[in-house]
Amino acid sequence: MDLAFLVLIALAAIIVVLAIILIVIFNGLVALQKRVENAWAQIDVQLKRRTDLIPNLIETVKGYARFEKSVLTQVTEARTGILQSKGPKESAKANNMLTSALKTLFAVAESYPQLRANENFLKLQEEFSTTENKIAYARQFYNDMVMEFNTAIAQVPGNIVAGIFGLGKPKEFFEIAESDKAMVKADFSDMK
Repeated sequence: MDLAFLVLIALAAIIVVLAIILIVIFNGLVALQKRVENAWAQIDVQLKRRTDLIPNLIETVKGYARFEKSVLTQVTEARTGILQSKGPKESAKANNMLTSALKTLFAVAESYPQLRANENFLKLQEEFSTTENKIAYARQFYNDMVMEFNTAIAQVPGNIVAGIFGLGKPKEFFEIAESDKAMVKADFSDMK
């Protein structure tokens, strides 16, 4: 009876240790998943902040310049795309469209000296720049969290626990447009 009792205690101890390991791994995966969700929420907040600045920018630009309607329409449509996007892939695509439209808008604005000198326009331009930096940081943080989560659910024993509890779907990265990856060519030929 002593041997059977010792075997039973050993089995119970092994089961308790395995249960504790399972709980620790599960809690770690859930915590990572929540960090990914939080990081995505931070991107979402910054994208919303940028879209909230657009109506003021458009009104300021309209007041000083006879812009091509296509530029303003492109910015407005891109803003709508951001507001209606769901998930990282759609948001990244809409964000890339908005970034491109804003680059066009600011490039065209360079042709209007009165607009460039307008205090409100300068303030909005600065806010956009600050927001772009915040979006870049939030995107980096989000992608770091996604990488950490995706790695955790791909490695043993995390993949087993993730599979058992349905946490095993890899998260999408927030990626920039191919055009933004291209190297910018500096041209100083106009400088004398």
